[in-house]
Amino acid sequence: MHSAVIFMELGAVILVLGLLGRLAGRIGLSPVPFYLLAGLAFGDGGLLPLGASESFISTGAEIGVVLLLLLLGLEYSAPELMTNLRQQAPAGIVNLVANSAPGVAVGLILGWSAPAVVAMGGITYATSSGITAKLLGDLGRLGNRETPVVLSLLVLEDLSMAVYLPVLTALLAGAGLLSGTISVGIALVAITVALVVALRFGQQLGRLIWTESSEVLLLIVFGLALLVAGAAQQLQVSEAVGAFLVGIALSGRVAQSAYTLLAPLRDLFAAVFFVFFGLQTHPGDIPGMLLPALALGAVTALTKIGVGVWATRRTGIGPAGQIRAGTVIVSRGEFNIVVAGLATGAAGVVAPGLGALAATYVLIMAVAGPLVARAGDPLGRWVARRATARREDRATGRVTTAADPARTRAATAVATDPGSDAEAVDGIDGIDGIDRADRVDGEGTIDGVAGVGGIRPRRLRGLDGLDGLDPAGADGAR
Repeated sequence: MHSAVIFMELGAVILVLGLLGRLAGRIGLSPVPFYLLAGLAFGDGGLLPLGASESFISTGAEIGVVLLLLLLGLEYSAPELMTNLRQQAPAGIVNLVANSAPGVAVGLILGWSAPAVVAMGGITYATSSGITAKLLGDLGRLGNRETPVVLSLLVLEDLSMAVYLPVLTALLAGAGLLSGTISVGIALVAITVALVVALRFGQQLGRLIWTESSEVLLLIVFGLALLVAGAAQQLQVSEAVGAFLVGIALSGRVAQSAYTLLAPLRDLFAAVFFVFFGLQTHPGDIPGMLLPALALGAVTALTKIGVGVWATRRTGIGPAGQIRAGTVIVSRGEFNIVVAGLATGAAGVVAPGLGALAATYVLIMAVAGPLVARAGDPLGRWVARRATARREDRATGRVTTAADPARTRAATAVATDPGSDAEAVDGIDGIDGIDRADRVDGEGTIDGVAGVGGIRPRRLRGLDGLDGLDPAGADGAR
Protein backbone atom coordinates (compact mmCIF):
# COMPACT_ATOMS: atom_id res chain seq x y z
CA MET A 1 0.00 0.00 0.00
CA HIS A 2 2.87 2.34 0.86
CA SER A 3 4.49 1.79 -2.54
CA ALA A 4 1.17 2.54 -4.25
CA VAL A 5 1.05 5.93 -2.50
CA ILE A 6 4.63 6.67 -3.59
CA PHE A 7 3.81 5.83 -7.21
CA MET A 8 0.71 8.02 -7.14
CA GLU A 9 2.54 10.98 -5.59
CA LEU A 10 5.47 10.72 -7.99
CA GLY A 11 3.17 10.31 -10.95
CA ALA A 12 1.17 13.38 -9.97
CA VAL A 13 4.31 15.48 -9.45
CA ILE A 14 5.92 14.49 -12.75
CA LEU A 15 2.66 14.96 -14.66
CA VAL A 16 2.22 18.44 -13.19
CA LEU A 17 5.82 19.28 -14.13
CA GLY A 18 5.17 18.18 -17.70
CA LEU A 19 2.08 20.38 -17.95
CA LEU A 20 3.92 23.33 -16.42
CA GLY A 21 6.82 22.86 -18.84
CA ARG A 22 4.38 22.87 -21.73
CA LEU A 23 2.77 26.06 -20.43
CA ALA A 24 6.19 27.71 -20.06
CA GLY A 25 7.06 26.84 -23.66
CA ARG A 26 3.78 28.29 -24.90
CA ILE A 27 4.39 31.68 -23.26
CA GLY A 28 8.11 31.78 -24.07
CA LEU A 29 9.52 31.50 -20.54
CA SER A 30 11.93 29.12 -18.85
CA PRO A 31 10.19 26.32 -16.92
CA VAL A 32 12.51 26.81 -13.91
CA PRO A 33 10.24 29.26 -12.02
CA PHE A 34 7.24 27.02 -12.68
CA TYR A 35 9.06 24.02 -11.21
CA LEU A 36 9.97 26.06 -8.14
CA LEU A 37 6.33 27.08 -7.73
CA ALA A 38 5.34 23.41 -7.97
CA GLY A 39 7.76 22.63 -5.16
CA LEU A 40 6.25 25.38 -3.03
CA ALA A 41 2.78 23.97 -3.70
CA PHE A 42 3.80 20.42 -2.72
CA GLY A 43 5.88 21.37 0.35
CA ASP A 44 5.01 22.17 3.94
CA GLY A 45 2.52 25.01 4.01
CA GLY A 46 1.61 24.40 0.38
CA LEU A 47 -1.62 23.28 -1.21
CA LEU A 48 -0.87 19.53 -1.45
CA PRO A 49 1.98 18.53 0.91
CA LEU A 50 3.81 15.34 -0.04
CA GLY A 51 4.64 12.67 2.50
CA ALA A 52 5.55 9.23 1.25
CA SER A 53 7.65 10.23 -1.77
CA GLU A 54 9.73 13.03 -0.27
CA SER A 55 12.75 10.80 0.48
CA PHE A 56 12.82 9.57 -3.13
CA ILE A 57 12.57 13.14 -4.39
CA SER A 58 15.50 14.08 -2.15
CA THR A 59 17.70 11.38 -3.71
CA GLY A 60 16.47 12.27 -7.18
CA ALA A 61 17.40 15.90 -6.54
CA GLU A 62 21.01 14.94 -5.76
CA ILE A 63 21.18 12.91 -8.96
CA GLY A 64 19.79 15.95 -10.77
CA VAL A 65 22.69 18.10 -9.56
CA VAL A 66 25.21 15.48 -10.72
CA LEU A 67 23.61 15.26 -14.17
CA LEU A 68 23.36 19.04 -14.54
CA LEU A 69 27.08 19.48 -13.95
CA LEU A 70 28.08 16.35 -15.90
CA LEU A 71 26.35 17.55 -19.06
CA LEU A 72 27.69 21.03 -18.49
CA GLY A 73 31.18 19.55 -18.54
CA LEU A 74 30.39 17.55 -21.67
CA GLU A 75 29.70 20.85 -23.45
CA TYR A 76 33.36 21.85 -23.25
CA SER A 77 36.71 20.44 -24.20
CA ALA A 78 39.97 21.19 -22.42
CA PRO A 79 41.35 23.28 -25.34
CA GLU A 80 38.20 25.42 -25.28
CA LEU A 81 38.58 26.10 -21.58
CA MET A 82 42.23 27.09 -22.02
CA THR A 83 41.35 29.38 -24.94
CA ASN A 84 38.63 31.13 -22.97
CA LEU A 85 40.88 31.56 -19.95
CA ARG A 86 43.46 33.34 -22.10
CA GLN A 87 41.08 35.53 -24.11
CA GLN A 88 38.36 36.49 -21.65
CA ALA A 89 40.02 36.29 -18.23
CA PRO A 90 39.71 40.06 -17.56
CA ALA A 91 36.00 40.03 -18.40
CA GLY A 92 35.53 36.95 -16.23
CA ILE A 93 37.14 38.66 -13.23
CA VAL A 94 35.01 41.80 -13.67
CA ASN A 95 31.91 39.60 -13.97
CA LEU A 96 32.80 37.74 -10.77
CA VAL A 97 33.37 40.88 -8.70
CA ALA A 98 30.47 42.91 -10.08
CA ASN A 99 27.82 40.21 -9.67
CA SER A 100 28.87 38.47 -6.48
CA ALA A 101 29.35 41.74 -4.58
CA PRO A 102 25.59 42.56 -4.36
CA GLY A 103 24.84 39.15 -2.84
CA VAL A 104 27.70 39.46 -0.38
CA ALA A 105 26.51 42.94 0.58
CA VAL A 106 22.96 41.72 1.25
CA GLY A 107 24.27 38.89 3.42
CA LEU A 108 26.39 41.30 5.46
CA ILE A 109 23.53 43.79 5.84
CA LEU A 110 21.23 41.03 7.10
CA GLY A 111 23.90 39.95 9.60
CA TRP A 112 24.27 36.42 8.23
CA SER A 113 27.17 34.07 8.96
CA ALA A 114 30.21 33.80 6.68
CA PRO A 115 28.94 30.62 4.91
CA ALA A 116 25.61 32.32 4.17
CA VAL A 117 27.36 35.43 2.85
CA VAL A 118 29.59 33.35 0.54
CA ALA A 119 26.57 31.34 -0.63
CA MET A 120 24.63 34.52 -1.37
CA GLY A 121 27.52 35.80 -3.47
CA GLY A 122 27.36 32.65 -5.59
CA ILE A 123 23.59 32.88 -5.93
CA THR A 124 23.76 36.36 -7.48
CA TYR A 125 26.88 35.65 -9.55
CA ALA A 126 26.09 32.97 -12.10
CA THR A 127 23.95 33.42 -15.21
CA SER A 128 21.60 30.60 -16.19
CA SER A 129 23.36 28.78 -19.04
CA GLY A 130 20.18 26.93 -19.99
CA ILE A 131 17.96 30.01 -20.19
CA THR A 132 20.63 32.00 -22.04
CA ALA A 133 21.19 29.24 -24.60
CA LYS A 134 17.46 29.03 -25.23
CA LEU A 135 17.18 32.79 -25.67
CA LEU A 136 20.05 32.91 -28.16
CA GLY A 137 18.26 30.34 -30.29
CA ASP A 138 14.77 31.79 -29.90
CA LEU A 139 15.90 35.34 -30.73
CA GLY A 140 17.95 34.26 -33.74
CA ARG A 141 21.27 35.44 -32.32
CA LEU A 142 23.34 32.29 -32.78
CA GLY A 143 25.41 33.92 -35.53
CA ASN A 144 25.63 37.42 -34.08
CA ARG A 145 29.04 38.98 -33.55
CA GLU A 146 28.51 39.32 -29.79
CA THR A 147 27.51 35.67 -29.23
CA PRO A 148 31.06 34.25 -28.82
CA VAL A 149 31.73 36.82 -26.08
CA VAL A 150 28.51 35.84 -24.30
CA LEU A 151 29.43 32.16 -24.46
CA SER A 152 32.95 32.87 -23.20
CA LEU A 153 31.50 34.57 -20.12
CA LEU A 154 29.31 31.53 -19.48
CA VAL A 155 32.29 29.18 -19.86
CA LEU A 156 34.33 31.15 -17.33
CA GLU A 157 31.41 31.20 -14.89
CA ASP A 158 31.07 27.44 -15.12
CA LEU A 159 34.80 26.89 -14.72
CA SER A 160 34.98 29.19 -11.69
CA MET A 161 32.38 27.00 -10.00
CA ALA A 162 34.93 24.19 -9.82
CA VAL A 163 36.87 26.37 -7.37
CA TYR A 164 33.94 28.08 -5.68
CA LEU A 165 31.97 24.97 -4.76
CA PRO A 166 34.77 23.33 -2.70
CA VAL A 167 35.22 26.60 -0.80
CA LEU A 168 31.49 26.80 -0.08
CA THR A 169 31.31 23.12 0.86
CA ALA A 170 34.18 23.50 3.33
CA LEU A 171 32.54 26.54 4.93
CA LEU A 172 29.17 24.81 5.17
CA ALA A 173 30.80 21.80 6.81
CA GLY A 174 32.27 24.09 9.46
CA ALA A 175 35.80 23.19 8.39
CA GLY A 176 38.72 25.15 9.79
CA LEU A 177 41.23 27.12 7.76
CA LEU A 178 43.55 24.13 7.28
CA SER A 179 40.75 21.77 6.31
CA GLY A 180 39.24 24.33 3.94
CA THR A 181 42.62 24.95 2.31
CA ILE A 182 43.09 21.21 1.82
CA SER A 183 39.65 20.94 0.16
CA VAL A 184 40.43 23.78 -2.23
CA GLY A 185 43.84 22.26 -2.95
CA ILE A 186 42.25 18.90 -3.75
CA ALA A 187 39.80 20.62 -6.10
CA LEU A 188 42.59 22.50 -7.91
CA VAL A 189 44.64 19.31 -8.26
CA ALA A 190 41.57 17.48 -9.59
CA ILE A 191 40.92 20.24 -12.13
CA THR A 192 44.55 20.17 -13.26
CA VAL A 193 44.53 16.37 -13.58
CA ALA A 194 41.27 16.44 -15.54
CA LEU A 195 42.61 19.07 -17.95
CA VAL A 196 45.93 17.23 -18.42
CA VAL A 197 44.14 13.93 -19.03
CA ALA A 198 41.79 15.58 -21.52
CA LEU A 199 44.62 17.39 -23.34
CA ARG A 200 47.18 14.58 -23.39
CA PHE A 201 45.10 11.42 -23.28
CA GLY A 202 41.67 12.51 -24.50
CA GLN A 203 41.70 10.32 -27.59
CA GLN A 204 42.93 7.25 -25.70
CA LEU A 205 40.28 7.75 -23.00
CA GLY A 206 37.62 8.14 -25.66
CA ARG A 207 38.65 4.89 -27.36
CA LEU A 208 38.63 3.11 -24.01
CA ILE A 209 35.08 4.21 -23.17
CA TRP A 210 33.56 4.25 -26.65
CA THR A 211 31.10 1.55 -27.66
CA GLU A 212 28.54 1.33 -30.43
CA SER A 213 25.93 0.21 -27.90
CA SER A 214 23.95 3.19 -26.61
CA GLU A 215 22.87 1.19 -23.58
CA VAL A 216 26.42 0.31 -22.56
CA LEU A 217 27.74 3.84 -23.16
CA LEU A 218 24.94 5.31 -21.05
CA LEU A 219 25.67 2.95 -18.17
CA ILE A 220 29.45 3.53 -18.29
CA VAL A 221 29.33 7.33 -18.37
CA PHE A 222 26.49 7.67 -15.87
CA GLY A 223 28.09 5.17 -13.50
CA LEU A 224 31.48 6.87 -13.80
CA ALA A 225 29.93 10.25 -13.01
CA LEU A 226 28.15 8.95 -9.91
CA LEU A 227 31.30 7.15 -8.74
CA VAL A 228 33.52 10.22 -9.10
CA ALA A 229 30.84 12.46 -7.56
CA GLY A 230 30.65 10.19 -4.52
CA ALA A 231 34.45 10.08 -4.20
CA ALA A 232 34.60 13.88 -4.42
CA GLN A 233 32.02 14.16 -1.65
CA GLN A 234 34.09 11.83 0.53
CA LEU A 235 37.08 14.16 0.02
CA GLN A 236 34.97 17.14 1.18
CA VAL A 237 34.74 18.42 -2.39
CA SER A 238 31.31 19.02 -3.90
CA GLU A 239 29.86 16.12 -5.87
CA ALA A 240 28.92 18.66 -8.54
CA VAL A 241 32.61 19.44 -9.14
CA GLY A 242 33.38 15.73 -9.55
CA ALA A 243 30.66 15.33 -12.15
CA PHE A 244 31.80 18.48 -13.97
CA LEU A 245 35.37 17.18 -14.20
CA VAL A 246 34.17 13.86 -15.65
CA GLY A 247 32.38 15.82 -18.36
CA ILE A 248 35.49 17.86 -19.16
CA ALA A 249 37.67 14.74 -19.40
CA LEU A 250 35.41 13.23 -22.08
CA SER A 251 35.48 14.65 -25.59
CA GLY A 252 34.82 13.83 -29.22
CA ARG A 253 32.17 11.31 -30.20
CA VAL A 254 32.00 9.92 -26.65
CA ALA A 255 30.98 13.32 -25.28
CA GLN A 256 28.52 13.95 -28.11
CA SER A 257 26.81 10.57 -27.82
CA ALA A 258 26.77 10.65 -24.01
CA TYR A 259 25.21 14.11 -24.08
CA THR A 260 22.41 12.92 -26.35
CA LEU A 261 21.76 9.81 -24.24
CA LEU A 262 21.88 11.54 -20.85
CA ALA A 263 19.96 14.71 -21.74
CA PRO A 264 16.49 13.18 -21.09
CA LEU A 265 17.66 11.82 -17.73
CA ARG A 266 19.13 15.21 -16.87
CA ASP A 267 15.88 16.95 -17.74
CA LEU A 268 13.85 14.61 -15.53
CA PHE A 269 16.09 14.70 -12.47
CA ALA A 270 16.86 18.42 -12.81
CA ALA A 271 13.13 19.14 -12.72
CA VAL A 272 12.89 16.95 -9.61
CA PHE A 273 15.75 18.95 -8.10
CA PHE A 274 13.93 22.26 -8.59
CA VAL A 275 10.82 20.76 -7.02
CA PHE A 276 12.85 19.51 -4.06
CA PHE A 277 14.29 22.97 -3.49
CA GLY A 278 10.77 24.36 -3.51
CA LEU A 279 9.75 21.69 -0.99
CA GLN A 280 12.41 23.01 1.40
CA THR A 281 11.07 26.57 1.24
CA HIS A 282 7.97 27.53 3.22
CA PRO A 283 5.64 29.70 1.11
CA GLY A 284 4.94 31.89 4.13
CA ASP A 285 8.58 33.02 4.18
CA ILE A 286 8.51 34.47 0.66
CA PRO A 287 6.42 37.66 1.18
CA GLY A 288 8.91 38.92 3.75
CA MET A 289 11.75 38.47 1.25
CA LEU A 290 9.96 40.00 -1.74
CA LEU A 291 11.31 43.55 -1.40
CA PRO A 292 14.94 42.48 -0.77
CA ALA A 293 14.71 40.08 -3.72
CA LEU A 294 13.31 42.79 -6.02
CA ALA A 295 16.03 45.24 -5.00
CA LEU A 296 18.71 42.59 -5.44
CA GLY A 297 17.27 41.64 -8.82
CA ALA A 298 17.32 45.23 -10.05
CA VAL A 299 20.92 45.75 -8.98
CA THR A 300 22.24 42.48 -10.40
CA ALA A 301 20.37 42.99 -13.67
CA LEU A 302 22.24 46.28 -14.10
CA THR A 303 25.59 44.73 -13.17
CA LYS A 304 25.12 41.89 -15.68
CA ILE A 305 24.16 44.34 -18.42
CA GLY A 306 27.19 46.46 -17.57
CA VAL A 307 29.52 43.46 -17.75
CA GLY A 308 28.08 42.38 -21.11
CA VAL A 309 28.44 45.89 -22.54
CA TRP A 310 32.02 46.25 -21.31
CA ALA A 311 33.14 42.79 -22.45
CA THR A 312 31.78 43.24 -25.98
CA ARG A 313 33.11 46.79 -26.28
CA ARG A 314 36.60 45.40 -25.60
CA THR A 315 36.29 43.21 -28.70
CA GLY A 316 35.08 46.02 -30.96
CA ILE A 317 31.36 45.19 -31.05
CA GLY A 318 29.03 48.13 -31.79
CA PRO A 319 26.47 49.64 -29.37
CA ALA A 320 23.55 47.46 -30.49
CA GLY A 321 25.56 44.27 -30.01
CA GLN A 322 26.76 45.50 -26.63
CA ILE A 323 23.20 45.99 -25.39
CA ARG A 324 22.10 42.60 -26.74
CA ALA A 325 24.99 40.87 -24.99
CA GLY A 326 24.26 42.57 -21.69
CA THR A 327 20.54 41.88 -21.65
CA VAL A 328 20.77 38.20 -22.64
CA ILE A 329 22.84 37.23 -19.57
CA VAL A 330 20.49 38.69 -16.94
CA SER A 331 18.64 35.41 -16.19
CA ARG A 332 19.42 33.33 -13.13
CA GLY A 333 18.28 29.72 -12.81
CA GLU A 334 19.65 26.24 -12.34
CA PHE A 335 23.08 26.85 -10.84
CA ASN A 336 21.86 29.54 -8.47
CA ILE A 337 19.43 27.02 -7.04
CA VAL A 338 22.22 24.42 -6.80
CA VAL A 339 24.19 26.81 -4.57
CA ALA A 340 21.13 27.67 -2.50
CA GLY A 341 20.31 23.96 -2.16
CA LEU A 342 23.78 23.22 -0.79
CA ALA A 343 23.46 26.08 1.68
CA THR A 344 19.96 25.28 2.91
CA GLY A 345 20.93 21.62 3.29
CA ALA A 346 23.56 22.58 5.87
CA ALA A 347 21.34 22.73 8.94
CA GLY A 348 22.38 25.19 11.61
CA VAL A 349 25.08 26.83 9.50
CA VAL A 350 23.28 29.32 7.33
CA ALA A 351 20.49 31.79 7.99
CA PRO A 352 16.98 30.32 7.73
CA GLY A 353 15.90 33.16 5.44
CA LEU A 354 18.47 32.32 2.77
CA GLY A 355 16.33 29.67 1.08
CA ALA A 356 13.31 31.96 0.85
CA LEU A 357 15.39 34.87 -0.46
CA ALA A 358 17.14 32.65 -3.03
CA ALA A 359 13.89 31.11 -4.25
CA THR A 360 12.20 34.51 -4.56
CA TYR A 361 15.23 36.01 -6.30
CA VAL A 362 15.52 33.18 -8.84
CA LEU A 363 11.77 33.27 -9.51
CA ILE A 364 12.02 36.98 -10.30
CA MET A 365 15.16 36.72 -12.42
CA ALA A 366 14.08 33.60 -14.33
CA VAL A 367 10.92 35.42 -15.41
CA ALA A 368 12.43 38.89 -15.90
CA GLY A 369 15.53 37.65 -17.74
CA PRO A 370 13.80 36.57 -20.97
CA LEU A 371 11.71 39.76 -20.98
CA VAL A 372 14.82 41.92 -20.61
CA ALA A 373 16.59 39.93 -23.34
CA ARG A 374 13.72 40.46 -25.76
CA ALA A 375 13.85 44.19 -25.03
CA GLY A 376 17.53 44.17 -25.96
CA ASP A 377 16.87 44.36 -29.71
CA PRO A 378 14.78 47.57 -29.78
CA LEU A 379 16.87 49.11 -27.00
CA GLY A 380 20.08 48.27 -28.85
CA ARG A 381 18.79 49.82 -32.07
CA TRP A 382 17.79 52.97 -30.20
CA VAL A 383 21.20 53.27 -28.54
CA ALA A 384 22.91 52.68 -31.90
CA ARG A 385 20.85 55.42 -33.56
CA ARG A 386 21.68 57.83 -30.74
CA ALA A 387 25.38 57.04 -31.02
CA THR A 388 25.30 57.52 -34.79
CA ALA A 389 23.41 60.80 -34.45
CA ARG A 390 25.95 62.14 -31.95
CA ARG A 391 28.84 61.26 -34.22
CA GLU A 392 27.12 62.89 -37.18
CA ASP A 393 26.34 65.99 -35.12
CA ARG A 394 29.99 66.31 -34.19
CA ALA A 395 30.98 65.81 -37.82
CA THR A 396 28.50 68.46 -38.95
CA GLY A 397 29.85 70.90 -36.40
CA ARG A 398 33.38 70.43 -37.67
CA VAL A 399 32.38 70.83 -41.30
CA THR A 400 30.33 74.01 -40.80
CA THR A 401 33.45 75.77 -39.53
CA ALA A 402 35.13 75.17 -42.90
CA ALA A 403 35.13 77.83 -45.59
CA ASP A 404 33.87 75.62 -48.40
CA PRO A 405 30.03 76.01 -48.72
CA ALA A 406 29.81 72.88 -50.86
CA ARG A 407 31.35 70.76 -48.10
CA THR A 408 28.99 72.32 -45.57
CA ARG A 409 25.91 71.49 -47.66
CA ALA A 410 27.13 67.94 -48.24
CA ALA A 411 27.81 67.31 -44.56
CA THR A 412 24.39 68.65 -43.61
CA ALA A 413 22.77 66.30 -46.12
CA VAL A 414 24.54 63.32 -44.55
CA ALA A 415 23.51 64.34 -41.02
CA THR A 416 19.86 64.82 -41.93
CA ASP A 417 19.67 61.63 -44.00
CA PRO A 418 21.30 58.75 -42.08
CA GLY A 419 20.55 56.45 -44.98
CA SER A 420 22.67 58.43 -47.41
CA ASP A 421 25.98 57.04 -48.57
CA ALA A 422 28.77 59.17 -47.13
CA GLU A 423 31.23 57.75 -49.61
CA ALA A 424 29.12 59.04 -52.52
CA VAL A 425 29.39 62.63 -51.32
CA ASP A 426 32.51 64.05 -52.88
CA GLY A 427 35.03 65.40 -50.46
CA ILE A 428 33.47 64.43 -47.14
CA ASP A 429 33.90 60.65 -46.99
CA GLY A 430 35.35 59.85 -43.58
CA ILE A 431 34.26 63.19 -42.03
CA ASP A 432 31.92 61.55 -39.55
CA GLY A 433 34.39 58.74 -38.91
CA ILE A 434 31.82 56.06 -39.74
CA ASP A 435 32.10 53.56 -42.51
CA ARG A 436 29.32 51.31 -43.70
CA ALA A 437 30.41 48.45 -41.42
CA ASP A 438 30.28 50.67 -38.34
CA ARG A 439 26.70 51.68 -39.16
CA VAL A 440 25.67 48.08 -38.62
CA ASP A 441 26.55 48.63 -34.95
CA GLY A 442 27.12 44.98 -34.27
CA GLU A 443 23.91 43.77 -35.88
CA GLY A 444 25.64 41.80 -38.60
CA THR A 445 26.13 38.09 -38.32
CA ILE A 446 29.21 35.98 -38.63
CA ASP A 447 29.46 32.89 -40.73
CA GLY A 448 28.88 30.47 -37.87
CA VAL A 449 30.38 30.54 -34.42
CA ALA A 450 32.34 27.32 -34.70
CA GLY A 451 35.90 28.00 -33.70
CA VAL A 452 35.22 31.59 -32.64
CA GLY A 453 36.46 32.15 -29.12
CA GLY A 454 37.02 28.42 -28.81
CA ILE A 455 33.29 27.69 -28.56
CA ARG A 456 31.77 24.63 -30.16
CA PRO A 457 28.26 24.91 -31.61
CA ARG A 458 26.97 22.19 -29.28
CA ARG A 459 27.52 24.61 -26.40
CA LEU A 460 24.24 26.17 -27.49
CA ARG A 461 22.10 23.14 -26.84
CA GLY A 462 21.12 24.43 -23.44
CA LEU A 463 18.98 22.16 -21.29
CA ASP A 464 17.16 20.16 -23.95
CA GLY A 465 13.61 19.61 -22.89
CA LEU A 466 14.16 21.39 -19.59
CA ASP A 467 14.34 24.79 -21.23
CA GLY A 468 12.63 23.84 -24.45
CA LEU A 469 15.67 24.25 -26.68
CA ASP A 470 15.96 21.70 -29.46
CA PRO A 471 19.56 20.69 -30.20
CA ALA A 472 18.74 21.40 -33.83
CA GLY A 473 18.48 25.03 -32.82
CA ALA A 474 22.26 25.21 -32.89
CA ASP A 475 22.42 24.16 -36.52
CA GLY A 476 22.54 27.75 -37.60
CA ALA A 477 25.80 28.13 -35.76
CA ARG A 478 27.59 25.41 -37.61
